[in-house]
Order: sequence, then C-alpha cells, then structure tokens
Amino acid sequence: MRPLRKGRYQVGFAESDADIRSAQQLRWLCFLGRYDEADGRELLDADDYDGRCSHVLIRETATGQLVACFRMLTLSAGAEIGDSYSARHYNLSRLRDYRGRMAEIGRFCIHPQWHDPDILRLAWGALARHVDEQRIEMLFGCSSFAGVDTHGYEDAFAMLRERHLAPKRWLPRVKAPQVFRFARVLRLRKADPRRAMAAMPPLLRSYLAMGGWVSDHAVVDRQLDTLHVFTGLEVCAIPPGRAKLLRMAGG
Repeated sequence: MRPLRKGRYQVGFAESDADIRSAQQLRWLCFLGRYDEADGRELLDADDYDGRCSHVLIRETATGQLVACFRMLTLSAGAEIGDSYSARHYNLSRLRDYRGRMAEIGRFCIHPQWHDPDILRLAWGALARHVDEQRIEMLFGCSSFAGVDTHGYEDAFAMLRERHLAPKRWLPRVKAPQVFRFARVLRLRKADPRRAMAAMPPLLRSYLAMGGWVSDHAVVDRQLDTLHVFTGLEVCAIPPGRAKLLRMAGG
C-alpha cells in the first residue's frame, strides 16, 4: 500500500520494529490501559501474530502522533483460515472451502483522546486500497465490545441476532471455553434500534452497514477484557455507492 495522506492524517505500513512497538503501545492503552498500571515495564499489547502481519498506522501529519492502528493478515483462500488469529477463538471449519483471497483485520484501535470521524473513514479508505491491490474477496476479524459484562448490550446483541447472523454456510461454531450464546439466549427479545446502535462498536457498525455478518455467539475474552463476535464481510456484498466512497477515501 502506497502512503496515503488525507487532511490532517497520513496512513502507511509499519516499516521498523520501532513502528510496531508504537502500535503495540497504542493497543495496550486502548485494550489494557483501563485497568493495568505502569510499574516500570514497557507497556505493550503484543503476541506471536505481530511478526506475521502487516501493521497499518494512522498518524497526525503535523505532529507524527499515532492516532490509530490495525494489523492485516492476508490469506490466499479459506484453506488457510486455521492460520488466523480468529481461529484461536472460533471453529471456522465452514470457511475452509472459501476460494477467494481473504484478509483478517485485527487489533483495530483509535487513541481514546481522539474522536475525529475522519480517522475511521481514512482507515476504511486504506482498507479499500488494500482490497483492490491484493484482490481480496472477504474481510474478517473479531469485533469487540468493551468489558465482559453483557449488561447494557442486550439490544445490540438482539439486533445482531435479528438482522446480521452469518449465512449458515459460513457460520462459525463454538470453540472458546466461555461464550455468550446471544442468538439462543435472546431469541425472544425484540431489539430497540436506538439503544442497539448506541451500544454497537463503531467498527462493527461500519461492517454491518456494508453488508457484514457475525457469529451467533460472542467470545468472553478476559485477557483483553472484551466480548467479541466473529465478523465477516464479502467484498461483493458492499453496496456500489458505499464502495465508491471508500475508494475515494483511499485515493
């Protein structure tokens, strides 16, 4: 992906170990910093997938401050789905027959002090460029709700059950030791759309608006203090008008 500049921000791949450490520091702040305290350690969210992924960094051009990041793992087809981070938490055997190229999007985060909607738009623009350059046919990953308490998320999960469950041919099965089977538990609940969308994570809202779908259960991830759902988006399902806007954002 060529460097991309829009307005106040620039986007590019990490090119050094220092760049990756910057991303790991921001990830720690976003995912772990709300309850972990500094004690002289270098505070990083890091795992063995970092060395296998491309890391996308969004910085404020004037200061160079890192304001958002995510990582991408590109697969040649569903036969490689077992190599993904998501496969540690979900049984993705139904996706092994997927024949197109895939990209797993992970650890997406925006600095908690930055609330400019252009950051998320630019991230999607960068993704659109990667999709076109690498001929990606499906995006997937884990979309996270903050915390492991389901209270307050009932309407969001009820809406996911009503409108956005994965097609049966791709539906992930349970693998993680602790899950919230919202499609079963909330089968009689009618979602309040306003409360549902207010509780929905911004990244997941974007996926759903483009035709994305989710697993029928959420994984309780106590290590990252999140509830997350497997999320898939087939590129061919993106409405043409929205796809055009994404490509414009990606230059």
